[in-house]
Amino acid sequence: MNVLVTGGAGYIGSHTCKALAHAGHTPVTYDNLSRGHHWAVKWGPLEEGDVRDRDRLLEVLRGYRPEAVIHFAAYAYVGESVERPLEYYDNNVNGSLALLEAMRTCGIDRLVFSSSCAVYGTPARLPIDEDQCLDPINPYGATKQMVEQVLADAAAAYGLRSVSLRYFNAAGADPDGELGEEHDPEPHLIPRVLEAALTGTAVAINGDDYDTRDGTCERDYIHVCDLAEAHVRALDLLQSGRGARALNLGTGTGHTVREIVAAAERITGRRIAARIGPRRPGDPAALVADGERARSQLRWTPRHSDLDTILSTSWSWMRTRSEELSKAARHGLPTADRRP
Repeated sequence: MNVLVTGGAGYIGSHTCKALAHAGHTPVTYDNLSRGHHWAVKWGPLEEGDVRDRDRLLEVLRGYRPEAVIHFAAYAYVGESVERPLEYYDNNVNGSLALLEAMRTCGIDRLVFSSSCAVYGTPARLPIDEDQCLDPINPYGATKQMVEQVLADAAAAYGLRSVSLRYFNAAGADPDGELGEEHDPEPHLIPRVLEAALTGTAVAINGDDYDTRDGTCERDYIHVCDLAEAHVRALDLLQSGRGARALNLGTGTGHTVREIVAAAERITGRRIAARIGPRRPGDPAALVADGERARSQLRWTPRHSDLDTILSTSWSWMRTRSEELSKAARHGLPTADRRP
């Protein structure tokens, strides 16, 4: 079936498009390319547009007649959300409302929503299950919680079927080398650590006085390919499922920042310098998932999310991408024409 993928040119969205294509579906990427990449759209058509543009959404939905939507399009940086909250509420919440209105007009009643563990805020206990209270401590998490509430209300009022996937820390890269993580600036720890290994610079650690085993933040890292597979399985669940549900996607194992640096040194064979800085606003000390509900309901098990696989696929992508960009720069190719 045709599946509209908002934000399909982004990191997780593009990996999900590849997984959809391998499952026999046609992913239709809808992206304004403000943070996604044209080169990442390889397994279906690209339609450029802003998720807040209801008329453009209607044009695309009527043109392709998708049976379901996977909604990634959102701003997704915790620190930036603290600094620029109004932009986050506008893009993430108003964009989702415009999408849902367009879907309702076109009679599309299945949605997989890219949510986040940020909806939990500082958890009462670890690991975090879906029954814990939602109490986000940053605007990014608040926008995800708001959209989840909208989906629940739309299920009751209009019969919308939805699955909100609350993932923990996405990481890793396509093992085939076709896709990977590329942000500017890069907010995520693993690519920043590996970039330090590649360039010989120091990686910044945001705080070393948290209540964790070594004082640095602890996170549950899940491979982007496992996340992509979960989205495809969530579509299958919606074939017969009703109402709105939320599922955690994680491994149940946490790694601290210092542990990530040590593992990256082992994988790369390079010494990585670290520089301790202040805490980042909006960061809880530890976030580790209880993912049993997703395993049961989606019949899904992470297959690539051991730390070595995450780091080795990321490292391979980063080195290949760096070499390709350097070669393109030497030949004077414009950025838009560069391909991994």
